Amino acid sequence: MATKRERVVRMSVEQPLWRALTAYRLLTMVYAVLLFASAYKGFVRPGAAAGYLAVLVVWTLATHRRVGSAARCTRGFLAADLTVALVGIALTPFADTHARIQAGGPTLPSIWTAGSVLAFALKGGWRWAGIASTFVAVANIAIHGGDPTRDTFHNVLLVWVASIALGYVVEVARASEATLARALEIEAATRERERLARDIHDGVLQVLAMVQRRGTELGGEAAELGRMAGEQEVALRTLVSSGLVRPSRVSRDESLGARVDAYEVEEPGADEGELDLRSLLAPHAGSRVSFAEPGTPVPLPAPAARELAAAVGAALDNVRKHAGEGARAWILVEDWGDEVIVTVRDDGPGIPAGRLDQAEGEGRMGVALSIRGRLRDLGGSAELVSVPGQGTEVELKVPRGRTQ
Repeated sequence: MATKRERVVRMSVEQPLWRALTAYRLLTMVYAVLLFASAYKGFVRPGAAAGYLAVLVVWTLATHRRVGSAARCTRGFLAADLTVALVGIALTPFADTHARIQAGGPTLPSIWTAGSVLAFALKGGWRWAGIASTFVAVANIAIHGGDPTRDTFHNVLLVWVASIALGYVVEVARASEATLARALEIEAATRERERLARDIHDGVLQVLAMVQRRGTELGGEAAELGRMAGEQEVALRTLVSSGLVRPSRVSRDESLGARVDAYEVEEPGADEGELDLRSLLAPHAGSRVSFAEPGTPVPLPAPAARELAAAVGAALDNVRKHAGEGARAWILVEDWGDEVIVTVRDDGPGIPAGRLDQAEGEGRMGVALSIRGRLRDLGGSAELVSVPGQGTEVELKVPRGRTQ
């Protein structure tokens, strides 16, 4: 059962950029109006220019909060915002004189247009910025009859380069935030695990160790109780020390930035993604079963991990049934990148030559089906080596590329 997820730390590099964009739109709106007012008499159709600027002012003020974050700045809004800018550029030849336009005079929205392009960059990265700035560039070149002035060309190129650069920086910042948030999650989970280990060591583990010692001393039924307590002590130590608690996932909501959540305990198989094989094999550890694992997770597709763990369980069942109560077993997990190898070894009397074939002929299919059959279905293999008097070793191999 998963614990309640809580947001602990919130970080966002891009949030200040959204606030800066909001201020930029307001300032450039005022600049466009003042620019028109200072050259009002030079316009051929000042009424058309004034009407457009009135719409620009209303639109900017009405959508002031929409550019405050990525969540509110939707694709539909971005398209409408860019349309307002493009319409202003297209109206410029209708409202202004041809001479002023050819001389490099400003368009009706002037530098307010750059705000629309920068919003694309903040929302969708450099690709969106490239598309939006291209539309603006085409519109500016079109009103000059395909022959823009040097100043116009420089301004268009500047917007194009600046917006793409900003979009790329935003993408890098988001990736860095996610990496940092994951690192903080792992650190928080490690500290919590260390705290639990201290508490368990001071309490539960000491009680189990005492029960094991006293049970062995008393003998009889108490000895069996002591043995069980010893197995539980080993299993609990393994669980605490191995770090099998998975940290929760980093938020992908760009409006919140990277988000660090409290880690959660997940039951193996809670989803059909990948499982850490160590979490499925660790419960087998006990006073007579030693478990050796890598220090890092051993991820496998969930069905493959469960089948491999079941094959290991079947091998341990054979140890208990045929090697005797006093036999010891060892589980070794190796991750070679392209394949995962699990070895189960015991110090029992071994299996006489021909015994497995005889058992299969008698209809007892434990090794044939529970072990080899499972590995065959995964595209892997199971090799069994047994020497009379020297124990048995089962090597289970699962290739990563073929597991489903």
